[in-house]
Amino acid sequence: MIYAKSTAFKYIGRNQRRVIVLLPGWATDCRIFATLNLKFNYLVPVNFHPPTFAKGLLEKLKESSINKVSLLGWSLGGFVAAEFASKHANLVDELILISIRKKYGNEELAEAKELLRENKKAYLYKFYNRCFSRKENMRWFMTNLLRHYCETFDTGYLLDLLDYLGYARITRRLLEPVNKITIIHGERDKIAPIQEAIDIKNALGRAKFIPVKDAGHMLFLETDISGAI
Repeated sequence: MIYAKSTAFKYIGRNQRRVIVLLPGWATDCRIFATLNLKFNYLVPVNFHPPTFAKGLLEKLKESSINKVSLLGWSLGGFVAAEFASKHANLVDELILISIRKKYGNEELAEAKELLRENKKAYLYKFYNRCFSRKENMRWFMTNLLRHYCETFDTGYLLDLLDYLGYARITRRLLEPVNKITIIHGERDKIAPIQEAIDIKNALGRAKFIPVKDAGHMLFLETDISGAI
């Protein structure tokens, strides 16, 4: 069963000059980014535990003599990426936020916890379905990840991540130290309504905003976004 309590990282060399850290969302892991083909070397969390993310990444950067990275945070990973970039802006070339929200409401999180405790597999199936704008776009995910995710994610770990979402926020003040920010969002996102991403962009002013037509929450599995990054 997957129950991370610390964050470790794996470096994937791709013969590129720059390095990007890929941060997954709730109930996923770094394999969710397997179809991305970005002009970066990758740093991916082998385990992903938001409270220990910053410590683990700082140690990895020092160990690997990496001076600067870009950060790509998807969904829950966006909160973690934004917090790290805010506190360590000198280490960040660019912050890329995909399918983000300003915050999650207490009532929706409480409902998710209750349903998760009642029947983990049923809730995860429903959640993953809602992440796509059309069911036919789920084929790769269903073939490669769906069954494994539903069987191996520990309920306690998933509940811990929902607890984290209870206090996670993305605000203008948080992102003030970050020089370069790109926000990418699906126009048909059912998990994170696009208006919240627009509000974040408008509050920041300088951020680049890229709406993706006909895409849902897992937009990078529905369309090629490599040209935008």
